[in-house]
Amino acid sequence: MTTFIAKDATIIPPSTRLGDVKEYYFSTKLREIAQMRAQGKPVLNLGIGSPDLPPAPEVVETLTKAVEHNDVHGYQSYRGIPELREAFADWYARWFDATLDPDSEILPLMGSKEGLMHIAMAFLQKGDEVLVPNPGYPAYRAVSNLAGATVREYKLQPERGWLPDLEALEATDLSRVKILWLNYPNMPTGQPANRAFMQQAIDFAHRHRILLVNDNPYSFILNGEQHSILSLPSAKGVALELNSLSKGHNMAGWRIGMLAGRADYLQIVLRFKSNMDSGMFKPVQLAAVKALQSPAAWYERLNRVYAERRESVFQLFDALDCTYDRQQVGLFVWAKIPDAYKDAYALADEVLYDCNVFITPGGIFGSQGDRYLRVSLCSDGGLYEEARRRVGNRKM
Repeated sequence: MTTFIAKDATIIPPSTRLGDVKEYYFSTKLREIAQMRAQGKPVLNLGIGSPDLPPAPEVVETLTKAVEHNDVHGYQSYRGIPELREAFADWYARWFDATLDPDSEILPLMGSKEGLMHIAMAFLQKGDEVLVPNPGYPAYRAVSNLAGATVREYKLQPERGWLPDLEALEATDLSRVKILWLNYPNMPTGQPANRAFMQQAIDFAHRHRILLVNDNPYSFILNGEQHSILSLPSAKGVALELNSLSKGHNMAGWRIGMLAGRADYLQIVLRFKSNMDSGMFKPVQLAAVKALQSPAAWYERLNRVYAERRESVFQLFDALDCTYDRQQVGLFVWAKIPDAYKDAYALADEVLYDCNVFITPGGIFGSQGDRYLRVSLCSDGGLYEEARRRVGNRKM
């Protein structure tokens, strides 16, 4: 039999849908760090926000006991088990002062990052425009591009407390804008939630018929109070909120998130989601119920650890002559680099290759982060002290 090999047969072109969407920065950087470690270099990774602490023991116990039952291994509902939706509703009522109907206003997800894609594919199409924060989580831009929409950046600036200038946006043509991605408490800047601003954003969205999507996974990390956009008047008319157990419950790898908002909006998302996946493994959902019932003492213990680590990161940034806001919240510390460096990539590379310490350059979050570095609080406290020692001994 003759085999015909097409010219350039090794190159199967990707879908045009990918456009300029690139592999996620941390995916490539982790490979480089692995290669450096294979060469014998003791690289400290202080860049990625994957909690190193375990979930509560009772959460793990719930999972292990549930696995022993024979009736938990089949397909699960696309909408999550009722117990999980009810637990999310109780959690929002207790901590966020937001009333949600567990039957229609909560949709469990396999992590909130999945939800970003579901929302984009459910609501966006070619010709739509999307307002994306700069700096901001790169996934907001990626999912918008993948859905065929046009990204319009809105700049976050320190002099405005890292909040968008809604008046400036209102002076532009918003007729094609379909979604405004929000993220408060903010990553990477550490700006805490602001109720007054959130109400302004809701009013703005009503005036221009824009869907607000607030990504809220950092609500429990180093925050004195928890806020939800859905607790504010008239929010459900224009707003959805994503939340997650990844950060506040040390369950990043478990992939448990949720989307909350008006029933008809969630039904639109479900039309897409139900064609993409099935429900989560039931024992994982039951364990999530237990996690959502965690007492205040759980969050207090967790935040004592993060507060100590944050102080160590401040000392690391002092050694790098960076400046920072001591009131920032969330799972990271955001700091401005010295003027002597061209940009944060230059300083991050110097620290990586001279000191074997990986720190995230803020430019991966947008041009407004070009002069900032971000350090995760997800490492054992001793590693920050070791990183500070290495940085202090580097050649200048």
